[in-house]
Amino acid sequence: MNSCPLCHPENETVLWQDARCRIILVNDPDYSGFCRVIWRDHVKEMTDLAEPDRVHFMTVVFVVEQVLRELLHPKKMNLASLGNLTPHLHWHVIPRFTDDAHFPDPIWVTRKRNARTTGMDRALLVERLTRCFREAPGLISGF
Repeated sequence: MNSCPLCHPENETVLWQDARCRIILVNDPDYSGFCRVIWRDHVKEMTDLAEPDRVHFMTVVFVVEQVLRELLHPKKMNLASLGNLTPHLHWHVIPRFTDDAHFPDPIWVTRKRNARTTGMDRALLVERLTRCFREAPGLISGF
């Protein structure tokens, strides 16, 4: 699929990658810890992956959740795999806070308030997340 933005990314902040998937930090000022785990090949559904690939992909998603929980201490974590507009396997891993722009609603609905500030600038967040993913048990860095 030539027009797939996940097959042909632009301006991504890649925090970790291996031969099968990558973790990016989404550039969303309302959700500074919002990460996406993206399968490298253009695959539409989880059940299209062989079992070892499904296990690997979900292991990466769970490591991202754990790292974000430990680093940012959110009230709740949201995990979502939608792909209705972009039929390329990817998981959204979103730390949620009671004072974020949409809490307790999903982040895709009308905002309830102004964005929260995390107190951590983006460059510092990128540095810390990159280090955490490189050191995380269960991940072997492809960098």
